[in-house]
Amino acid sequence: MSNFKELFDTYNWDDNLKSIFDKTAVEVEYALSKEKLDLEDFKALISPAARPYIEQMAQKSSLLTKKRFGNTIQMYAPMYLSNECQNICTYCGFSMTNKIPRRTLLDAEILKEVAFLKDKGYDHILLVTGEANKTVGVDYIKNAIQLIRSQFSNITIEVQPLDQEEYESLIEAGLYAVLVYQETYHREEYKKHHPKGKKSNFDYRLDTPDRLGKAGIHKIGLGALFGLEDWRADSFFTALHLKYLQKTYWKTKYSISFPRLRPHSGGLEPKVEMTDSDLVQLICAFRLLDEDIELSMSTRESEVFRNNIVNLGTTSISAESKTNPGGYTVEPQSLEQFEISDERSTEEVVKMLKEQGLEVVWKDWEQFESI
Repeated sequence: MSNFKELFDTYNWDDNLKSIFDKTAVEVEYALSKEKLDLEDFKALISPAARPYIEQMAQKSSLLTKKRFGNTIQMYAPMYLSNECQNICTYCGFSMTNKIPRRTLLDAEILKEVAFLKDKGYDHILLVTGEANKTVGVDYIKNAIQLIRSQFSNITIEVQPLDQEEYESLIEAGLYAVLVYQETYHREEYKKHHPKGKKSNFDYRLDTPDRLGKAGIHKIGLGALFGLEDWRADSFFTALHLKYLQKTYWKTKYSISFPRLRPHSGGLEPKVEMTDSDLVQLICAFRLLDEDIELSMSTRESEVFRNNIVNLGTTSISAESKTNPGGYTVEPQSLEQFEISDERSTEEVVKMLKEQGLEVVWKDWEQFESI
């Protein structure tokens, strides 16, 4: 297959959702007995039938995580560069229809934000923008990477999907990883939530990880926004996407994130609620499916939830996050993309992690060759 879309088009959303709900306790127990799981086993582990087995899943997930990653957890920080956006997204505070002050950081402001994060100890940074090609296009992103690349071991971006050649240019500039979430793999629901803008092109977004793989990116982050559609079906298609990419672009590393719909300006209520128990079940299911995959947890989640999940499969975590451009030092009161739930300081989160027996890792990889 030349891209994931060819595989994706052979799957039916409703059929796979029914298949998940039809899984039985026998199939869950079989999946738990296996060392190497397939996608049918993953369906069993995210099914309602697996609810009584969450404790068993959590224990196995914890053991597999410690076997592969040790008692470590990676710290990273998001830095929002701009809230300019040309898309209409029903769930996002940056949506073009929201009448908010728009802000794009200048070089001096970027460096001021960087100085704050470096003082906190961060060596992995995630650069985030709205999707506005004219304001924060490739040239702006490339400049930001070049401006800060001497300050960080890893630079990741979460911006608008780009063409392969554009990714290649950013990789040359020092880009390490790209996070690109499909939001939902339900084609019709996707269109409802993205009625206008380049993001309304479902297929172009779906093809983005393929373009990244062909560009030779070090790491790709996948995920769905839980609340737009049934979380079980979206998780299955995320896992399907992951397995396709691992087979096709085997030199690339992968990570999974688990964002749940959060309140924002003009907010959208979740269509399908995902409970804390559901999210624990899903995180453990992904770890059992793949013991090498990196699993990330942001400050969208509550303090209590994050305290309890860090030893069950998570490998990276953010802290003290701001989701507005300049939020750390420049404009702390400007509009956020979504509300943060865990508002503890970096120091408080680090203290919690150490009390749970985890070694906090700030830096675990460096690109030694000159860029």
